[in-house]
Parts: sequence; C-alpha cells; structure tokens
Amino acid sequence: MNPRLGIKTVNLEADFPSVDHARRQMAQTLRAAKSGRLRALKIIHGYGSSGVGGKLCHALRRSLALRKKEGVIRDYIPGERFSIFQPATLDALQQYPELSGDCDLERSNEGITIVLFP
Repeated sequence: MNPRLGIKTVNLEADFPSVDHARRQMAQTLRAAKSGRLRALKIIHGYGSSGVGGKLCHALRRSLALRKKEGVIRDYIPGERFSIFQPATLDALQQYPELSGDCDLERSNEGITIVLFP
C-alpha cells in the first residue's frame, strides 16, 4: 500500500509504558511517519482506568500540542472530537479523505488521537 494513501495506527498503551517511554516512542513514531510521508497517524493511548483521563493520554496530547507549535505536525484531533460535526474534523476529511473510513470516526473515543502531517 502506498503510505500516502492510508492511515497508520500505532498502539502506545500496549504493555503499560511509563509516560517518558511513551513520549519517546511517540517522538520516534512521528519522525518515522513524517519521513515515510504518511499523511495521517492514529495513536492509541488509552484513556486511563479512573474515568477522568489517564496520565498517558494527557501527556501525549500536551506533547502533540508542542509538536504542532514547532511545525512537526500539521494538527491533531482528539478522538472525542473526531466527528463530522467538528470543524477540525471536516477540514481533515477534506484534506485527507482516507480518514472517512476510519472505524473511530463518530465514536467519541477518548483513547485515541488522530495526527495530521503537512
């Protein structure tokens, strides 16, 4: 499959990593995805067992906000906002039509984040 035509999924919550380990793994994944010319990436980070969001979810999203500010990524969409009723998602679907087939679209899945590359 041509990597520019799909969305890759990476599971960063597998094996219950520490926040630091997950951040390093995400940074490595973002570099590889960008150099591989991927258009989008779905990160599975889980939401935590407390029901109010886990450390991993919050830490990785903070890191993604910094990567966006640095220009490493174009944008990111939290899974709970991955809906056709959200302007950022509608924009992403126009730019990256392959996202329309993702199984988490409209599922309000707080355990994932969609990352978009320029």
